[in-house]
Amino acid sequence: MSVVTRFAPSPTGWLHLGHAYAAILAEEQASRNNGRFLIRLEDIDSGRSRPEYETALFEDLAWLGLTWELPVRRQSEHQGDYRQALTQLDSLGLLYPCFCTRREIQDEIARASQAPHGPDGPLYPGTCRNRNLSEAADFIANGQPYAMRLNVEKAISFVDKELRWEDAARGPQVASPAIFGDVVLARKDTPASYHLAVVVDDALQDITLVTRGEDLFEATHLHRLLQDLLKLPVPVWHHHSLVTDEKGKRLAKRDDARSLRTLRQEGWTPEDIRAALPR
Repeated sequence: MSVVTRFAPSPTGWLHLGHAYAAILAEEQASRNNGRFLIRLEDIDSGRSRPEYETALFEDLAWLGLTWELPVRRQSEHQGDYRQALTQLDSLGLLYPCFCTRREIQDEIARASQAPHGPDGPLYPGTCRNRNLSEAADFIANGQPYAMRLNVEKAISFVDKELRWEDAARGPQVASPAIFGDVVLARKDTPASYHLAVVVDDALQDITLVTRGEDLFEATHLHRLLQDLLKLPVPVWHHHSLVTDEKGKRLAKRDDARSLRTLRQEGWTPEDIRAALPR
């Protein structure tokens, strides 16, 4: 089976060395297996996405010598796909509206003597999970902002087998999706969270190999649950190492000193970039 993989940046800042590593690795994996390499723009966050960043990332990738299939999938153009997935989960009774503000959640966690933690910090305490349906309907009718959360305990009860995945870097894995608690899958201003959008996109694009940084390894526990609930195909993952700065800190888009844009201006060549990346 030929490999289909992708590089999926968000146009919310300049690409840096870490992005170059992820894109080059994905493209190499596709080319070695007579496969396909895709670019996907994760631009569903309209408040942070910028046209100038989108233009720059395509320029950077072409400068690196990468080629990819067209058309490029833009999340902002496919919101109906995410609504359909949400409707499917809601029809199973697995979603509930959450009206808690971040401050209210923090206060509730602070009042708890032993708040459970997950990969992203303290888990949502479940304040709205058992809220009266009529009360929730009144809140929505009155225009109160809310998010849609996954009732993860109920969702896991729908799974009748052990959820597994194959990781090219770490070998066979068993999923433990409860580690994230009742995650947000959509907000009023964001029609799908990263977790929901990425599993829908990968399935619709026939992705067979998901290449991404090891900082997203834990997210795969949740993604396997969503794939099972939505009856989506299961790819292989490759969680690669991260490119760090001189202090060992993971690069971020705000670190302009390591951006490809800055390095190009300083005279770096594509060969210099490739030589600076882990192998």
